Amino acid sequence: MFYKIIFLIFKLKFIQPSERAINYLMHNEEVEKLEYTLRFGNYKNRKLSAEALGVIGKPSSIPVLINVMNDKVQNVSMAVLNALETLEDNDELVKTIVNKRFNWLKLVTDSKVKYEVNKNKKYKIYRWERASKKSFDRAKEQLKKPMR
Repeated sequence: MFYKIIFLIFKLKFIQPSERAINYLMHNEEVEKLEYTLRFGNYKNRKLSAEALGVIGKPSSIPVLINVMNDKVQNVSMAVLNALETLEDNDELVKTIVNKRFNWLKLVTDSKVKYEVNKNKKYKIYRWERASKKSFDRAKEQLKKPMR
């Protein structure tokens, strides 16, 4: 009863459900409430509800997970992909989407790691002298000299 009141208050957008409330929803297999939390919760609740939907394993939640797959927060997106991987249910379309998304996420994380490794590295940048700049500097020097 207590968790039903919490979920009702969450639907009214006054509070966010706690981790215990999401675990309660997972153990009672209330998929609709977890899907609602996945769409409208904060990033921690979205991640927890995606993991809970993966544990429950009902294929009816695949469309909601696919809609949330491109989340701004990378941890939520990874949790959704892991849930989809457990739910894929021999569907070729879901398999290809999950594989492409995992490959894309691997590229993103690799580029972040590469950036962090090379962040403090100093590069030697050679500036080639341009002929026009050199002649301009020579003309400036000649103008500085007094005229005879």
